[in-house]
Formats: sequence, structure tokens, C-alpha cells
Amino acid sequence: MRIPDTEFTSRPWRIHEFIDGFVLEDVWAMPISGGPDDLSTVVAYATSDKNTSLSSNVVVRELFALRWRLGKLLGWDSERQQVGKRAVSLRDGLPEDLLAVRGPDMVTTPFKSVYLTHDEWAAEFSASMGHIVMHHGWVKKDDGTYYSQMTALVKPYGFFGKLYMAAINPIRRLVVYPLQAKAIRREFPQLHPQP
Repeated sequence: MRIPDTEFTSRPWRIHEFIDGFVLEDVWAMPISGGPDDLSTVVAYATSDKNTSLSSNVVVRELFALRWRLGKLLGWDSERQQVGKRAVSLRDGLPEDLLAVRGPDMVTTPFKSVYLTHDEWAAEFSASMGHIVMHHGWVKKDDGTYYSQMTALVKPYGFFGKLYMAAINPIRRLVVYPLQAKAIRREFPQLHPQP
């Protein structure tokens, strides 16, 4: 479920220290819940090949397959576009305490982990359209349980980056994220049952 941007901007996440120039695309309450110490379990799931939320639905799978084919064909994801080449990694500006635990990289997408704390995880990716950051915050609900708040942040590269992000916005918001959330809702409890 999409939630107001203020659910991200009003919380004292450490990521706010490092995202100058990034545009907040959207904030989602993901259908993953647990206790106060469970973010590391969520990250282990999100980064593993057991997370099939991008491949279990044929529509999402084909959209991502098309995106990666176009990226290869048009050079969107070439080595020179990557973090460390075109984009400076957020890790390069992290304070010492956040450098301690980097977290795992994603297996099914090219996102590389930036840092992992008790209640935050950030990963980044760069392509010809922009520098993209995915942030997961572990948020306490009124009933005492926690949920994963996923935020998409982008620093678009020029006119092409802005045009690309505007073009995929409705696809992300109306198709990809809802179908991905449906798969996670079904899959995560089976892999990590709550006591």
C-alpha cells in the first residue's frame, strides 16, 4: 500500500543525511511484519534468491525482462553508468558508525547494499537514467509489531532521466509494486513464520 511521503520524511532516518539532490518517488508500506529485531531477517529475504516477488508474476517478470533487455541493447546499464563510475556511492560519504555493517547485495537485481542498521537498510544502483536508492525502514505500529517501509529515491540524470522516471511512474505504482506486494504477502510468511 502506498503511504504519504511524510511517513518517510518525518522519521529520523539516517539516510536523510546522504540524499541531497535525490527526488523522493514514493513510499510504500510493505506486507512484511515482525518484531523489533527482525529487519535483518527481512533484508536476508529481500536480497536472496528466495525472494521471487519480481519473477513469480508473469506481468512483473516480463516487464523486468524487457527493462534488462533494453538496458543491455541501449547501454543503459553499461559499466561506465554504474555506482563508482558515473555515480559516487553513498558509502563514500558515510560516517564511521554506518560503515560497520554494509549488508548483503541483492541477488535478483543489481542493487548494492549501502548500510544496514537495526532499523534501516539502504541499497543503490546507477544506470543511464539516474542514481537510484531503495530504503527500507523498520517502523513500529500501534499494536507493537513492526513493518517494512520501502522508499524509492532517485537522482535523475538530465532530461532523459526525468523523462524515463515520468514514463515508468504509472507502471511502477499501478502494476509492479502492487503485484510485488501481493507476492511478498504470500511468500514471506511461509519462509519466515511468526511465533
